[in-house]
Amino acid sequence: MSWASRRRTSYLLGVLVFFAVVIGIPAAYFLYQPPTCFDGKQNQDETAPDKGGPCRLLDERTLTPSSVLWSRAFQARDGSYSAVAYIQNPNKSAGVRRVGYHFGLYDSQNVLIADRNGTTYIMPGGITPVFAGAISTGNRVVAHTYFEFTQPLVWERMMSNIGVLTIGNKQVSDTQSAPRLTARVENTSVASVIAPSFIAVIFDSAGNAFAASATTLTRVDPGQTQDLAFTWADPFTLSVGPIDILPILPPTPVQ
Repeated sequence: MSWASRRRTSYLLGVLVFFAVVIGIPAAYFLYQPPTCFDGKQNQDETAPDKGGPCRLLDERTLTPSSVLWSRAFQARDGSYSAVAYIQNPNKSAGVRRVGYHFGLYDSQNVLIADRNGTTYIMPGGITPVFAGAISTGNRVVAHTYFEFTQPLVWERMMSNIGVLTIGNKQVSDTQSAPRLTARVENTSVASVIAPSFIAVIFDSAGNAFAASATTLTRVDPGQTQDLAFTWADPFTLSVGPIDILPILPPTPVQ
């Protein structure tokens, strides 16, 4: 290659480098899209597109599976039942903000006699009771109860809010006439707890649930203790064994 050819080649290379620096780098800067949790891509240490890593949504494959421990219907009075399901979620930092559910109440021939649809949440790290009251069955008797979620579970980084509530002094009275369960709830935190609900389930000595009820308080202020009361219209026909009173509150998303 002659000296003139080498000079022309060097000149062209210089021009190309100039345009690459002056135009290419700014263009790349403006076209660059930093990874986010909403870009539909699996990046920034995510375990699935926009799930895991720094994202609020979680990849269900990385979580310990949740389960329905049991579901049962309880006769509140003639022709009216309450239904309860216990949802076990062992993941302490993962919950579900909102999901649809369905209770199906069946007779001894496995014929559907009543059902109830609703929405609930799943609290992190424990049992979330789902309660549906005043389910009318006419004059038919419930023998089997089935519970299912009607939507996919969308798991998020969440924090449970029930750990600040402690429940004690549980007492059952008037079991042969108008049963009544009382207890005391204390808010051990420095912030008010707004509209906490409580599900009471009574078991017999063999550990089988036979009665359930629910109540809601308006608020429990810091350090405050309030009374809880649950009542039933008909006498208990079984001896009272263990008693659950479970608080429920919507979990808080963690950013």
